[in-house]
Amino acid sequence: MKYVLAGSSGFLGKALTRDLVADGHEVIRLVRRTPSQPDEVRWDPAAGQLDPAALVDADVLVNLAGANIGRPWTPTYRKTIRESRVSTTATLAAAAATLDRRPVFITQSGIGGYGKDCGDRTLTEDSELGEGFLADVVRLWEGAADPARAAGCRVASLRTGVVIARDAPAFRLLSLPFRLGFGGRLGSGNQYFPVVSLTDWLRAVRFVAEHDELSGPVNIALPTPVTNQDFTTALAKTLHRPALFPVPSFVLTTLLGEFGWELIGSKRALPTKLLTANFTFTHPTAPQALTASLTNPA
Repeated sequence: MKYVLAGSSGFLGKALTRDLVADGHEVIRLVRRTPSQPDEVRWDPAAGQLDPAALVDADVLVNLAGANIGRPWTPTYRKTIRESRVSTTATLAAAAATLDRRPVFITQSGIGGYGKDCGDRTLTEDSELGEGFLADVVRLWEGAADPARAAGCRVASLRTGVVIARDAPAFRLLSLPFRLGFGGRLGSGNQYFPVVSLTDWLRAVRFVAEHDELSGPVNIALPTPVTNQDFTTALAKTLHRPALFPVPSFVLTTLLGEFGWELIGSKRALPTKLLTANFTFTHPTAPQALTASLTNPA
């Protein structure tokens, strides 16, 4: 199939491009600079500019663009987080809506949309979005795809947990304290911590692209929810390091502000739509996902 990919320079974008090309698919990458490769097309999402001709004959559009959320959310950076997601999605959706042949439109989203702390409540795709900055971003982010949806495209929003892979930025940040010998749980450790292996994330993206029954929000997280304490224990065991130094909640919230609350809040998310569509996880548990992360260089 022909994929058009926004956000190809990020970790997930590079991994998805490699995976698709290796399997014989065509990938066109949207870039904001002057193209230097035949598979690149320039666009300017901040200005809403994308020539629809770049999307002709595309089977799938994928938007993975978005600024890193793993840093303090100053008022200026909040705007960057929001606009980097909304403008890219809106620009792609507007272009897709003009095409005679409607592609599948897949946009990354986040489990954080369900709210900062959902306790032990099971979160499926039918659960309502919650309150907080990330929840507001997810509402705008997913809503920016409405023009494509109204024009007849099948639209799916991937509400993804933390992707576990050896070189994934989020995983490197999580594992660094353990590698240095002073890792531990975050806060109480009782909060549910949605994660997924890179292998299963890649497989899920392609599964969604290829299955017409999947649209709207799609949770991508382990089918066996894990608490931060259990994840921490599994991570320490996988790295052969101790987990003796818990990080108090007040330290996280003091250093990271509202983003710290996202780390200590609980989200027991289940990938209900994927499971109903008979998607099978290669790494359904945290220990399996963590073991795979150390053997897969992607």
